[in-house]
Amino acid sequence: MSSSSDASLETPILDSEFESLLQRITEEGGYAFAAMAARAGGGDHRAAEAAREMAWEQLHSGPWNSVVPIWRDAYAVACLQVAKYHYASGEFKLALRALDMGLIMGGLTLREDLNLCIGKASAALRGKEVSDNGGGLQKCDFYRDFNLAEVIKSLPLKSLSCNTVEKKSGLSLEAFLTEHFVSGSPVIISDCMNHWPAKDRWNDMNYLERVAGFRTVPVEIQELKQDIVIPDYCYAGGGEIQSLNAWFGPPGTVTPLHHDPHHNILAQVVGKKYIRLYPASLSEELYPHSESMLSNSSQVDLDNIDEEQFPKIMDLEFVDCILEEGEMLYIPPKWWHYVRSLTPSFSVSFWWSESDQANSSHPS
Repeated sequence: MSSSSDASLETPILDSEFESLLQRITEEGGYAFAAMAARAGGGDHRAAEAAREMAWEQLHSGPWNSVVPIWRDAYAVACLQVAKYHYASGEFKLALRALDMGLIMGGLTLREDLNLCIGKASAALRGKEVSDNGGGLQKCDFYRDFNLAEVIKSLPLKSLSCNTVEKKSGLSLEAFLTEHFVSGSPVIISDCMNHWPAKDRWNDMNYLERVAGFRTVPVEIQELKQDIVIPDYCYAGGGEIQSLNAWFGPPGTVTPLHHDPHHNILAQVVGKKYIRLYPASLSEELYPHSESMLSNSSQVDLDNIDEEQFPKIMDLEFVDCILEEGEMLYIPPKWWHYVRSLTPSFSVSFWWSESDQANSSHPS
């Protein structure tokens, strides 16, 4: 028989700070919220839902930076209360959904409680999934046939007809620094992801469904992060990781031509992608948008080029490649790139910056 603690979510910070939080919320005009949250604390799940709706409305009452911080904590309070009810009822997916939204939209005060509850609810859901599937899951094929001749027909004009990105196996950090990082030249690095658990696990749709299919949290703070390793190349230049993003989608998914401000390692964990790269020196010829918010994006649709409006694009030299499963592509800062998934695809991009000292030592 399970203990009472197993049947409930523990929230030590909320328990100790509850009265203080309600007082601060009341001082910001949240009398109705405080009343509903107090009722929810006594076990009224309808009051918990009502409190969450009230806090949600406050979060969307204007620009995000104008929201009074205590209302973010109020939203986290209500999410925890809603999650407690669902967890006690055995509705683990609904509990996780509420907790994830609290983590995304809520304040920092109750973050430890949210993470604690997420761990417990995730474990409970995984146990239920395994039980429902008879104690095990079968591995799925992520993709099967790949016909390059057919794929080429779907790519932009001149694809794979010019220079391809240089490919190197097991490139040392020293060689990466001297041959690519300093000069700012792209390279494909193979045989550097074999030790990643993701290499096997992310090919298994059942694994992805079990670990992350029911989550609403950005991938970088999910359980999936433990399946990957930040490449040593990302410490080149003495800087630090700026962003870690995962990209999961079906064949035909396109990222239009654009450039990014940071160094980028794109790791292809599952599937294949076509990538075309233009150097930063060709920026003006690539017709960037004039609006400042879109100045890193090209007006040119490579899949349907308007030659009369954008005549220069047809004669520009580029390098391209098909990034294979298990390979990493280094994209230097400001290099323009277009990306198309050729199969179901799962990749991870690591953005990093150089230290200020390294920047000052580089020639402009």
